Amino acid sequence: MSLSNKGKGGFRPTLLSAAVAATVTASLGVHAQEGAEPQELEEITVTGFRKSVMDAIDTKRDAKAVVEAISAEDIGKLPDSSIAESISRLPGLASQRLDGRASRVTIRGFGENESATTFNGREQVSIGDNRGVEFDLYPSEIMSGVTVYKTPTADLEAEGIAGVIDMQTVKPLERGERLVKVSGQYEMTSFDKLNPDGEDSGYRTTFSYIDQFADDTIGVAFAFNTMSSPNQEERWNSWGYPDFTYEGQNYSILGGAKPYVRSSVLDRDSAMLVLEAQPTDKLHMTFDSLYVDYSDEKILRGIEIPFAWGQGTISADSAVVDPATGFVTAATTEGQRVVVRNDVGKRDAEMQSFGFNVEYDFSDDLQLEFDISHSKVERQIWSFESYAGTGRGDNQGVADNISYVFNGSNTGAQFTHELDYSDWDLIQLGGPLSWGWNDTLNNKYAGDDAALLGTAQDGFINAPEIDDELTSLKLAATQMVNAGIVNEISYGISYRDRQKDKQSHGYYMTLSAFPGTLVVPEEYRLGSVSLDFIGMGDMIAYDSTALLADGYYELTDAAVADVSHLTKSYSVGEQVTAAFAQAGFEIDLAGMALTGTAGLRYVYTEVNTKGYAGKVEDNLVVAVPSDVKHDYGHLLPSVNLALALDEQQTLRFGAAKTISRARMDEMNSSVSYGYSAVQDDNGNYFNISGGNPYLEPKEAVGLDLSYENYFSSEGYFSVALFWKDLDNWHFDDNYEVDLSEIMDLSSVQLPDGVDTTATRYSKINGGGGTLQGYEVSVALPLNVFSEYLDGFGVLASHTGVSSDIEDQYGNDYELPGLSDKIETFTFYYENYGFSARASMRKRSDFKGEVSGISFDAEQVEVLGETIWDAQLGYDFAESGIGGLEGLSVFLQGINLTDEPFTTLSGDNELQVRDYQSYGKTYLLGFSYEF
Repeated sequence: MSLSNKGKGGFRPTLLSAAVAATVTASLGVHAQEGAEPQELEEITVTGFRKSVMDAIDTKRDAKAVVEAISAEDIGKLPDSSIAESISRLPGLASQRLDGRASRVTIRGFGENESATTFNGREQVSIGDNRGVEFDLYPSEIMSGVTVYKTPTADLEAEGIAGVIDMQTVKPLERGERLVKVSGQYEMTSFDKLNPDGEDSGYRTTFSYIDQFADDTIGVAFAFNTMSSPNQEERWNSWGYPDFTYEGQNYSILGGAKPYVRSSVLDRDSAMLVLEAQPTDKLHMTFDSLYVDYSDEKILRGIEIPFAWGQGTISADSAVVDPATGFVTAATTEGQRVVVRNDVGKRDAEMQSFGFNVEYDFSDDLQLEFDISHSKVERQIWSFESYAGTGRGDNQGVADNISYVFNGSNTGAQFTHELDYSDWDLIQLGGPLSWGWNDTLNNKYAGDDAALLGTAQDGFINAPEIDDELTSLKLAATQMVNAGIVNEISYGISYRDRQKDKQSHGYYMTLSAFPGTLVVPEEYRLGSVSLDFIGMGDMIAYDSTALLADGYYELTDAAVADVSHLTKSYSVGEQVTAAFAQAGFEIDLAGMALTGTAGLRYVYTEVNTKGYAGKVEDNLVVAVPSDVKHDYGHLLPSVNLALALDEQQTLRFGAAKTISRARMDEMNSSVSYGYSAVQDDNGNYFNISGGNPYLEPKEAVGLDLSYENYFSSEGYFSVALFWKDLDNWHFDDNYEVDLSEIMDLSSVQLPDGVDTTATRYSKINGGGGTLQGYEVSVALPLNVFSEYLDGFGVLASHTGVSSDIEDQYGNDYELPGLSDKIETFTFYYENYGFSARASMRKRSDFKGEVSGISFDAEQVEVLGETIWDAQLGYDFAESGIGGLEGLSVFLQGINLTDEPFTTLSGDNELQVRDYQSYGKTYLLGFSYEF
């Protein structure tokens, strides 16, 4: 595409005009000198990153609502490995890293479960346990853009208090010309291989094709991307920090630690197909499909080090206490045994998405739309733990004397030790600690031998599965009218049927050599792994999966005696019927054009959850079905106004009511129940724990006010204020229910004189408050100051957020995902084929969600982070070298300052829960357009 611009000998903007844009025209930002002779138009072609900025600005300016946008000039030109990294650079948005990669995205302080994600306008399924989409599933190379709706319109086909993130594919008929393109990247990490069987280099390759046929009435776009991306990590992880009595005073101390090194490889194959047909001026049809095959395999090796929670003796003389926090920053435990871990984790997911859209101009004033789509994801996790040590059980084998010291830099503890954990004769396969009591496992292996009780667990396998399927149907119409100020009305009805099933599986592992331990056979030895980063030296590294495959372990199904796998398994179905009506209007207000939309959306939801109510009886899990149906409806009004102060300045206002549906793990009907001969605080003998299928959605009423100044085709300045009143939030509580309402009691024998009243522990609706904040963002091309700075530019934003939320009892509550400050900055240069960019994204502390034991979701305090990326490139299109016109090359560095991901246990910065260092990542790439 090209832009026509006046000759460069004319008006040069002053510093003041650039800042306030009062004298710069909306389309080009320059004008001819008064009285000057007409000049011949100069054809200027703007491409690459600058063109992407311009397209994103156009999307923001022309939108009916308050939005942020990313636009790729061509398919495959977004610079990041996943959509998550791209959209986390937008004003008000931030991402949480998962294994070093941006994954979960927050909007204006709300976590990922409070926003909705769509693909070409259709709601998407998730590979996670809940609704929040993990965006690293989606490669940026096959997307053409993303639009983030911060205020809703009635016709948006998704609901979320935070907003809606819509990913888009390319439209081949709009492209208007053929494109054949290949690109490739070589990737490597700054860490050498942390595990001998890990990888420190990988690749990415993309092929894309766009074409038009039959006199531009049929278009096709196809893209295929394959990636093998390595990632490595040195990680400190604590068990927790219990109380410790020292010299008659209570302090906190390290309970135990689980540091390790991780090597992982993310393999992802993605294919996108778009077929577009416009056989007549009245009919337009589009079919799009997306397929993603995703596999993330991890190798983790480390040593679990019990401390205060171990069997060793803590030397009182060794304790060093920080007087300001009451935390024991250094100590020694004598006679302690540890667990050497050789673990493997694998997460596989396969996603398919199909959509078909028809638009038909019934008349000059009426357009009809039909849309049908289906998306599905299947995910399997296989997490395998293998244990080794100096002997079986708490009191066997050689013990160690271990000391730790915290240096106060949030990096965790440094250890000293006496044993050599790389000695194959000393460190043998087998459970070195008694992890806990399990009757089924102990009765199977230990029998009456008391010395062996609690020692038969030599490893564990977690294997949860998720299936998520969504079918959508929409009928809508848009009609041009002449009814006073109303010039357009749209209306329609839609139906979404979603089914999400989770099955939790777990297996205890016991050596076939039980009750003995086993020296690792030679053929399974891989060498050693260095744990010098926490002072533990080298440890043995072996192929644990090959040992399992070759029959060295026996498996016992944990679900036989562990009710947690039953209660974490569920099926949640949702049928959502929605109807909307929306009017578009325009009015002259004191010489200024006021445009906008006012709409009403009614959403009716039927919920059908299927699960189990289970308990352990005689060392076995006993379960009965627990199926619940529930329904609710919401009326959601919305208004969006845009007042054009002049050709470049716009004042926007938005008001809407929005909802966010309950997390699926919190609304499932699977529960555990128990009976106690002693009444609880509520006077009940029965207790129930689990999901609550009667949870209603969270609700919010939001107001947005923003000023936007589009002072050039490459530049804008925006200031926004936002406020939300939150209600019906979700909090933990206990309350009385009748057991018969939860489960079928026909097969349950109740004790004499005991009724069916029970105390239930689950989430409930209640509490609320307000969230408010502001945003300042700017896209500033430096050519508004001087023509000599053409090609230079800055993109920057700052968001401030605060909240006043209380639970159902009036206690203060911190929203998950809320950082009170979010900042982004990009400095770029692009001209004469050369391009350079440096980007920063920063967020302050927040409460984030991580995976705990057995993949249970756990909320933790995450420290703020500042991440820097940079990219250099050259496009040979302007080189004048024959045959290289379609070639471009680039070098990219990610996380250049090696910013760690750090979480705390509580609010004491010395009590580090996680300290994860990922190193830097470098990519060297090219693309060639035929």
